[in-house]
Amino acid sequence: MAHSNSAKKRIRQNMKRRALNRWRMRNMRVAIKEFEDSISNGGDAVAAYRKAASTVDRTAQKGVIHRNQAARRKSRMNKRLKAHAG
Repeated sequence: MAHSNSAKKRIRQNMKRRALNRWRMRNMRVAIKEFEDSISNGGDAVAAYRKAASTVDRTAQKGVIHRNQAARRKSRMNKRLKAHAG
């Protein structure tokens, strides 16, 4: 256990950041799953893609995931969207 006040504060900050990062990851995964469901169930896939891509970009912008991972996820979603449309 931390003894100094600064170490205790770092623990508090890290717990808050971890909770927020986990929320952002969960939010991103839900958006991607909604996109996948819209493709399989015949929903509005374009709107779901826009929402998911925006969420992925926001997650990368906040530093939760790397920007290359965000680009890769969006590229794969876009590939599925094009295959679904064509």
